[in-house]
Amino acid sequence: MKKQLITAIAMVFLLTTSCDSDLDITPQGRLTEEVIPQNEVWVNQQLISAYAMLDGHPNYFWAPASNWALGDVASDDFHKGSSSGDQPPLNDVERYVPGTTNIYLSRKWNSIYDGINKCNQTLLSATAALNNGVSSNKIVPLMAEARFLRAHYHMDAKKIWNNIPFVNETATEVPSNTIDAWPFIEDDLNFAISNLPNSQNDKGRPNSWTAKVYLAKAHMFQNDHIAAKPVLDDIINNGPYALVTNYHDNFNAEKENNSESVFAVQNSVNDGGQGVWNGNSGNRLNHPYTPLGDAPGGGCCGFFQPSQNLVNAFKTDANGLPLLDTFNDSDVTSDQGVPSDQTFTPYNGTLDPRLDWTVGRRGIEYLEWGPMPGMRWIRDQGYGGPYVGKKHEYLKSQEGMMSASVSGAFNAINTPLVRYSDVLLWRAEIYAENNELDAAMALVNKIRKRAANPNGFVKNNNGINAANYLINPYTTFPSREYAIKAVRFERRLELASEGHRFFDLVRWGIAEQTLNNYVTNEAGKRSYLSGATFTNRNNYYPIPLDAINSSGNILKQNEGY
Repeated sequence: MKKQLITAIAMVFLLTTSCDSDLDITPQGRLTEEVIPQNEVWVNQQLISAYAMLDGHPNYFWAPASNWALGDVASDDFHKGSSSGDQPPLNDVERYVPGTTNIYLSRKWNSIYDGINKCNQTLLSATAALNNGVSSNKIVPLMAEARFLRAHYHMDAKKIWNNIPFVNETATEVPSNTIDAWPFIEDDLNFAISNLPNSQNDKGRPNSWTAKVYLAKAHMFQNDHIAAKPVLDDIINNGPYALVTNYHDNFNAEKENNSESVFAVQNSVNDGGQGVWNGNSGNRLNHPYTPLGDAPGGGCCGFFQPSQNLVNAFKTDANGLPLLDTFNDSDVTSDQGVPSDQTFTPYNGTLDPRLDWTVGRRGIEYLEWGPMPGMRWIRDQGYGGPYVGKKHEYLKSQEGMMSASVSGAFNAINTPLVRYSDVLLWRAEIYAENNELDAAMALVNKIRKRAANPNGFVKNNNGINAANYLINPYTTFPSREYAIKAVRFERRLELASEGHRFFDLVRWGIAEQTLNNYVTNEAGKRSYLSGATFTNRNNYYPIPLDAINSSGNILKQNEGY
C-alpha cells in the first residue's frame, strides 16, 4: 500500500537523523554487523531509505524529483516566478549563468548521490543476507529494486551534468567522471528487468516493465533508436500500461497510480507520520501567492510561473491542430497589468484543452476554487507574468485529505516521473526519424484523441466548457521533417510542467537555437531576460564546486565552466 511504504520511509528518516542535543548523549554501544540482523526485513528497511531520497532531502525544495527548476525554468516553458529578490540562484538558472556554487545544483547533486549511497548500502546488506543463508528468492528482488533506483538516480544526474561518476557498492573512493556512465546504468536496468516481478503489491515500487521503460529512456537519451525500438515495442504491445480516459486523472491525487503511471514519487500527508514530511516538498514553493484558504498551497510562494510562449503553444487552428511554426506570432490574451477588480475578458480563440489543466489563467475555473482571479494570486505580475501552475495542485474538494493540516504547501499528489504517454511519444519519435509517417501519426493521434475527450475538458461551475476548446487528430504527416516537428511539439503540450522540456531540447540538439529565439521574444515581456544567451556549454550544468573539492579534484569540471 502507498501509505505503508510512505510510513516506513518516515520511520527510516527519523531513525537516521538527529538533533544537536543528541550529541551530548553518551553512546551506549556500537551498531556493528554483528548487532544488525542481516535478513530480509533489514534489507527492505535499507531499501526504503533509498526510496526516501526520490524527492530530495525531506523539506528541501532545491532538489525536487520533478526537476521543475533545472528542467522547466531553464526551458521556454516556465519562469522562476515569485519576485526578483526571492531565491536569486534560480534567476541564474533561468538566465543560463548558473555558477559552480549554485544551491539548486549542489543540493541536487547531494540528494542524488545520497540516494545512490543508500542504494549501495542496501546492496551490501543484501549480499550479507545472502551470505547468511537467507533465500535468494527473498533477497534478489530487493537487490533488483535497489539497482533500479541506483540507475534512476544516476540517469537523473547524467542528463543534468553528463560527466558524472558512477558509484557502485564496491567503490572505496570517488570514481572518475570521465568514464561514460551509460553502460553501468544499462547494466543495472538489465539486472532489474531480469529479477523484478511483473507486478508489485506495494504502489510505487518498480516492476520489470518499469525497468524496461527506463532502459528505453536510457537508449533515447543516447539517441540509440535501434536499441530503443524493440524495447518500446515490447512495452507497447505486451506491457500493462494504457492511457487513462481523462487527461487530468494523471494529476488527481484520488486517481493516481493508474494505468498510465509508469513510475512516480509517492507523496502522502495526514498519514500518521511527522506532519508534512511525506508530502510533496519539491513543489512547496510553487503555489499561488494568496492568503491561506483562498487557493491551494497555503499562499506559498508564487514560484514556477508559465511563460507566454508556453501558453501560446496551446493555440489551435480552424482544424483543431497546433500552429507548429506560427504559434508565437500573436499572444493568447492575458490580464497582464489588469488588477483583479477590473474587467477582463479571456481569450476567445481556439485552444488545446490541456492548456487549462496545465496553466492557471484569469477567468478560467481553477480546480473547484472558482475562476482564477488574476493579479490577486500573483506575487509580482510585472516580474513573473500573469500565469500560475496547475498540475501539482489539489481540488478544493480534496483540501482536507490531500493537503497537510499544518501547511497547505505540502500535498499528497504524486510526482509523475514517467507516464505512458512519454513512452508512446518516444516510439513516435523513432517512427518519424525513420520516415514511417503513418505510424508516427497514429501514436500522436492516440494521445490527441484522449485530450479531445469532452468529458475531460475544464468546465465552469455551470458545466459549460471554460474556454473555446478545439483539438483534433492529424490527417496527414506530409514529410519526415513535418512529422519530427509535430512529435516534438506534442511532447511539449502533453508533458508541460513535468520537468522534461529542457532535457528534450538538449537531446534533440536544438536547445541553443530554440532557447535563444525564445529569450529574444520573451524578454520584451520579462525584462530580466534581456541579454541572456544560451551557448552549447549550457547543455549541461556545472559540476558543483564542493563535489569537486571533496573528491580531491578527482572529478573534472564540465567544459566552459
